[in-house]
Amino acid sequence: MAVEPCYILMTPCKNEERTLPELAESIINQTITPNLWLIVNDNSTDNSVEILRDLETKHNWIHIFTSEGTKRDLSFHYAKVVRDGLSLCLDISSAEKIPFEYIGLIDGDMVLEKNFFEKIMDRFEQDSHLGVASGSTAYFEANNLVTEKGRDNLPIGGLRVWRRECFIETGGFPISYSPDSVSNVLAVLRGWNTKKFEDIVGIQTRRTGSAEGLWIGYRTKGESDYYRDYHPLYAIFKFVKYSLTNPFYIGIAYIAGYINGVVKIRKKIEIPEVRQYYRKKHLEIGRYYARKFKLKL
Repeated sequence: MAVEPCYILMTPCKNEERTLPELAESIINQTITPNLWLIVNDNSTDNSVEILRDLETKHNWIHIFTSEGTKRDLSFHYAKVVRDGLSLCLDISSAEKIPFEYIGLIDGDMVLEKNFFEKIMDRFEQDSHLGVASGSTAYFEANNLVTEKGRDNLPIGGLRVWRRECFIETGGFPISYSPDSVSNVLAVLRGWNTKKFEDIVGIQTRRTGSAEGLWIGYRTKGESDYYRDYHPLYAIFKFVKYSLTNPFYIGIAYIAGYINGVVKIRKKIEIPEVRQYYRKKHLEIGRYYARKFKLKL
């Protein structure tokens, strides 16, 4: 009989009392449950603490760790919480001799289909070069289920799984704006495949980047793109794209964030190979569209 693949899991939690019960139920009822689920309570001020305490009491494979959190932050603080949580997962698995082949990151506002991990680990088993993979997110808008768009080679942030070897080889979770994107680049640069699967779904209780409102979310995207050294031409194309997407003000929020990066942040990611990757790729894309629309660079 074939041995089932095994995994450990980490979730950051900041004031998620509304979604935690559904998330927990969807994890507990997975067709393949994790050998370890670490939930990092990022100093929640709502009823999350009581919910987490109850989960830890009822399930010996669920561990709760409380960090010294501040207000919700979509940039470096989130990355640090996740990096520390994933590192603690490795420490616990080593100390308690918990086996795993895969390590997952699921955000606190997700609800997973029952066979989410069974399906995604099966894809890893089919492709020995697959290093990072995610499902696709969907959210309800006016009672309609909307699937968020994105390229199928770009695993998304809070719904992802790494192969153990890839996670270790790429140095774990990076401290950066858009750390999930940086993680993808590091995997690609080290020869791993990355994939987002449309048929493996997580329901998100809010639109990506909207925890503090869409304006702040898209402004942070702009700051992130500056920090990761996106070429200004590519940023302009993204501004146009977002300006044609409902709600239309997200384009203004995005370009305001990028300009804020130029004027105030100034500092850029200190991983030269990642900066070079983005610059080369996005300049090529910018030139392609410039030729397509007969623009002069």
